[in-house]
Amino acid sequence: MTVTSHDPGTTMREARAHYFIANNFGDDGGYDDAWVNIKLGPLHLSLPNKGGRARAVPYHDLHHVITGYDTDIVGEFEIAGWEIGSGCKDYWVAWFLNTGSVTGGLLRCPRRTFRAFVRGRGSRTLYGEDLAALLTATVATVRSRMAVTQAEQRKPGPADVALFGLTVVAGVVTGSLTVALGALAAPFVLAWSALRRARPASPPPPPSPPDPPPS
Repeated sequence: MTVTSHDPGTTMREARAHYFIANNFGDDGGYDDAWVNIKLGPLHLSLPNKGGRARAVPYHDLHHVITGYDTDIVGEFEIAGWEIGSGCKDYWVAWFLNTGSVTGGLLRCPRRTFRAFVRGRGSRTLYGEDLAALLTATVATVRSRMAVTQAEQRKPGPADVALFGLTVVAGVVTGSLTVALGALAAPFVLAWSALRRARPASPPPPPSPPDPPPS
């Protein structure tokens, strides 16, 4: 089920730093970047890193840490299932993106996506928690408090199956909307992304003039 492990005795801050390094996310995970680069097959897109996405990503990264799901395509389908199962509270961007990903997971890796959803149903989400307090706690403490480890062997029930089905239906709707909006915006996004990549780097400032010789 999980493919990435972190020492339970380390703090969440230390585990997150290891997660950043392992995934080449930079020292700060790219949180302060104005733009985020996304690769979709042969396409490279640059999107604004602001609003709902910027608010949700720090929690999303910590969810990867406590669940152990990877950041490859299958791992993202799994973490989407887990987040939907555990709940995204008022993080509407997370709800929107995750429902579409769960539907994609149903096509690519249905059993793993469903298991992650069931595990999430027995867990608690980190969305809305105090980030500063989370980062000082140990991985083991957060996993235990959020019932992440305890839920690994949780068996699905009828309610889980029904809610997963509703999630898939919602994902079809949000996915269709995303595709439609993406088709309309694609020419503008691709053009802007190409311009950003082609823009030359700013030249370095000229050297300071030497100090005048002493008189």
